[in-house]
Amino acid sequence: MDFEYSPRTRELMRRVDDFMQTHIFPAEAEYEEFVQDPARRWIVPPMVEGLKARAREAGLWNLFLPHEYQPWSPGLTNLEYAPLAELMGRVDWASTIFNCGAPDTGNMEVLARYGNAEQQAQWLTPLLEGRIRSAFLMTEPAVASSDATNIECSIVRDGDDYVVTGRKWWSSNIYHPECEILIVMGKTSFDGPKHSQQSMILVPRRAPGVRLVRPLKVFGEVHSPSGHGEVALEGVRVPASNLLLGEGRGFEIAQGRLGPGRIHHCMRLIGAAQRALELMCRRADSRVAFGRKLSEQGSLREAIARSRCEIEQARLLTLAAADKMDREGNRGAADLISMIKIVAPRMCQDVCDRAMQAHGGMGLCQDTPIPAAFGYGRFVRLADGPDEVHMAQLAKWTIARALKGSISG
Repeated sequence: MDFEYSPRTRELMRRVDDFMQTHIFPAEAEYEEFVQDPARRWIVPPMVEGLKARAREAGLWNLFLPHEYQPWSPGLTNLEYAPLAELMGRVDWASTIFNCGAPDTGNMEVLARYGNAEQQAQWLTPLLEGRIRSAFLMTEPAVASSDATNIECSIVRDGDDYVVTGRKWWSSNIYHPECEILIVMGKTSFDGPKHSQQSMILVPRRAPGVRLVRPLKVFGEVHSPSGHGEVALEGVRVPASNLLLGEGRGFEIAQGRLGPGRIHHCMRLIGAAQRALELMCRRADSRVAFGRKLSEQGSLREAIARSRCEIEQARLLTLAAADKMDREGNRGAADLISMIKIVAPRMCQDVCDRAMQAHGGMGLCQDTPIPAAFGYGRFVRLADGPDEVHMAQLAKWTIARALKGSISG
């Protein structure tokens, strides 16, 4: 692959960076103060809609959507989008300003790829326009959801409807006041081939029988205004036309959705780690201990050097995965997607851990974005498949290729 960014990519990087410097970073403290106020829980900070309007006017909108999804896509490849997502990842909520935030990105790809014209008109169009938000309901509290064949939520045909019954959790975005549509994975069959029992269906957020049980905290944070929730689906009745693609196609849809989502997380994590490294460098240059700047201390120099190496390694692996996705599709790039999903979250954790140590007590509190970035890295080690599942699958592929005579390629 060509490691030089194209002129188009470099121009978009400049524009996204300018937007971040001009609009996002100056609003960061105000945003955090708002969302941390318990009295304002599940309320969107006032500046968000204005920032989204500015991003849309600037042509920095829906940049994530791959070029094959015309007419909605701005026409970028995954490789072209990668450095833009990295820039957005420097602030944990910035990607939503560009309408590039999870889980909406994955849900929009599902609707663009697998939805019919009616489903796209009803749900994809307002999502692309940023008028509504969405959630993805797959994981369940009662079973080991790392093996998605375990899910127990039922989707039962009843005349012209399906009735959805089950309990889900870690349903990101579910508490957002603008969340209007849920993509739910459940079983339309309990006795067929185990990878053909699952289906996906569109459930309006405010349909009778959708009950929010509780918000789930990540390291004590509810992540308002979006949140992660436990959700009870209590005999939710929706039209049969809300089924996506057809009965038994749930795993097919899931694989199409999760590949891009995994690499998008990794892109953003690299941006978060890069910012943590830059803050660590500034701290090292400005702080004196035992008569010398921290930047002159051997242990901190080693931490900075090691962090830069790890970030660059993860960045190059992410670009390689994006390039392979563009050339061979999500399935063809599955090995590299698994690799970067294993590497990037832990890398971000490690870099942030060093940055927190360099900041001392300040590194643990709200005075820097480092603790939030550390939490993001830890969260993604479970989201979209835990490390262990990706390592098991990657090892399986690697062994098979080695026995055929070649691991690479």
